[in-house]
Amino acid sequence: MEGEPIEVVLVEDNDTFRQALELMLGLTPDVRVVAAVADGESALEVCPGLQPDVVLVDYRLPGLDGVETTAALRAALPKTAVVVLTAAAEHEEIQALYDAGAVTCLTKDRGVEEIVGAIREAAGRGAAIG
Repeated sequence: MEGEPIEVVLVEDNDTFRQALELMLGLTPDVRVVAAVADGESALEVCPGLQPDVVLVDYRLPGLDGVETTAALRAALPKTAVVVLTAAAEHEEIQALYDAGAVTCLTKDRGVEEIVGAIREAAGRGAAIG
């Protein structure tokens, strides 16, 4: 809904990066992190109850990888967009993420403004708020 914050779930196995991302996104008025988990299995447990607008998924995860997590999230939550963050990925890996239903893939070295922009776009709110 317009005016409501974009609800985001973070899926990142690196505790430090996950906490930093949660902190940075928490400073963005139109984004609210509703959960932050360390793996795909946990994301599949929490997301159906939360119905987030966007799930920010790391590509390399323990257990289910980013492709498997993305596909499972898209199947369970067709209205939830998936944005993938990766340290590095080959062209074939990125294509597999798009095939699984990711709306965009970004490298982890992108600035928070670019990550927030991707979240807004994925949620259908391309224009900056505030």
